[in-house]
Amino acid sequence: MKTLRIVFMGSPDFAVPSLTRLAQQSPHRIVSVVSGSDKKRGRGGALSPTPVKLKALELGLPVLHADRLRGNTDLEQQLKALAPDLFVVVAFKILPDSLLAVPKLGSVNVHASLLPKYRGAAPIHHAVMQGETETGCTVFRLDSGIDTGGIITQVRTAVGPNETTGDVYARLMELGSGALLEAVQQLAQGTATFTRQNNSAATPAPKLYDEHCLLDFSRTAVQVHNQIRGLSPYPTAYSLLDGKRLKVLSSQPVTLEAEHPLQTLVPGSIMQDVSAGRVLVRCGEDAVCLGEVRFEGKKQMPALDFFRGWNGSLRLKGL
Repeated sequence: MKTLRIVFMGSPDFAVPSLTRLAQQSPHRIVSVVSGSDKKRGRGGALSPTPVKLKALELGLPVLHADRLRGNTDLEQQLKALAPDLFVVVAFKILPDSLLAVPKLGSVNVHASLLPKYRGAAPIHHAVMQGETETGCTVFRLDSGIDTGGIITQVRTAVGPNETTGDVYARLMELGSGALLEAVQQLAQGTATFTRQNNSAATPAPKLYDEHCLLDFSRTAVQVHNQIRGLSPYPTAYSLLDGKRLKVLSSQPVTLEAEHPLQTLVPGSIMQDVSAGRVLVRCGEDAVCLGEVRFEGKKQMPALDFFRGWNGSLRLKGL
């Protein structure tokens, strides 16, 4: 088996387990790590490195900064000089064709979905928001498309009905690192196969914007609950209460009995059920019980505690 010269590319914490396992559990050599530049973070505004750069320095690996890939001839020349066999890309930028052509064995990516489902920047969020009961990670060879290359390996995991994106994210970052290690070994041994994706089965997972986060209580309770957990802990689902944002971090769908008082109210209506220790919001079908909430300008707290001291409107407004 050939010992590969690898350039690892990544920035966020999702990529850290993949870098760590590749550096510590494989016989291959990471000749450089490419990550984003140090940025000002926190109230003090001090410069701090990306999680991947921090781990690379801890592992004693050389680091190159890259905030722009397309047209970055300096970076291209630096990478060519390293004579890499393989680029490993985890939660990083889209590689232009000029960089894809550099490594001898091409480039592989760890993507947090079961491709071709959920191609795009936010696969975990979209899978949870859609109520998927299974997801996973795919290691595939990069080409000029967006998450369209041949699949080397996949790993699967069940998604519970109350799991949040944060829960699934934490699990996939570990599962993906194991799948990556397996794929790199196959490439080094020359045994890797590349399964073509079925483009007709592809679904999008675009970057999330504010409109994805605004709750629509005309939908079913399960759909509202899935949106809430799919956006938790970040960027967080919200609705409007007296014109201000009420962020909702957790919930439970509740089946309403035919004679329940909420049945006669419009979607978005709030009912405090103090005896049962819960706050219910009417949906297009049934209701959701609000868990943790954060009102604009306030700290996070249980919904029941917040509404105990609330004297305003008892209707949430969204889409």
